[in-house]
Amino acid sequence: MPTPTSEKEELQHERYELLQQITEWLETPMLVLGFGWLLLLGVELIWGLSPALEMLGTTIWAIFILDFVAKFILAPHKLSFLKSNVITLVSLVVPALRLFRLARVFRAARAVRGLRLVKVVGSLNRGMKALARSFGRRGLSYVLGLTGVVLLLGAAGMYAFEKDVPNGLRTYPEALWWTAMLLTSMGSAYWPETSEGRALCFILALYGFAVFGYFTATLASFFMGRDAEDPEAEVAGAAAVAALHEEVRQLRADLQAGRAADKR
Repeated sequence: MPTPTSEKEELQHERYELLQQITEWLETPMLVLGFGWLLLLGVELIWGLSPALEMLGTTIWAIFILDFVAKFILAPHKLSFLKSNVITLVSLVVPALRLFRLARVFRAARAVRGLRLVKVVGSLNRGMKALARSFGRRGLSYVLGLTGVVLLLGAAGMYAFEKDVPNGLRTYPEALWWTAMLLTSMGSAYWPETSEGRALCFILALYGFAVFGYFTATLASFFMGRDAEDPEAEVAGAAAVAALHEEVRQLRADLQAGRAADKR
């Protein structure tokens, strides 16, 4: 007779399998919607949205909420699910504040910039997950794709935050150039004036620092691999090491054969 503990574990296992199956079914549609959401956010930050595009964005946002709620209901361990999706949850709540105008404070320009900052960070997180499903979490293609998203969307955010301040980033190409310089650790003479711009600048700088190290390691591995393929190079390649191991093994065999002959 099954115990209550075994029944509970079996139920959790069934719910986890159902969650995985639904995630696989919705992977491609949610992937398309994720990239569409990033595109709409970029248009909103740079030019603003028309009523039709606002309706489209609201529809995509509602689908994201339904997807999140369904996964939360099916998740066997709900607290762990929430902990691993905190940024996603916040990015889904923020549009509701702007849509329903729950308080007058959200109409203030500073509050709107703050909500935009949360929306940009949350969208970058969603873009990272979308690219991870497309290319896998490892590999140069994933890092290049993510860096492109961070560059374009980060520049749109910096332009939205800094375009109205004195001597700010007046055009999107200027913000794009500034963001590229920041990500490559070269920097520029301009420093963000708004609190939201400084916060986004800090996040972009952290990403640029991490990715710069990854690209440096990748290039070093590439050139070391090219050098290792050359038999005359100073760096020993896999073939040279394998040949050395074979020589050592053969030498040991010869020594053992010589000792056996001496004993006879």
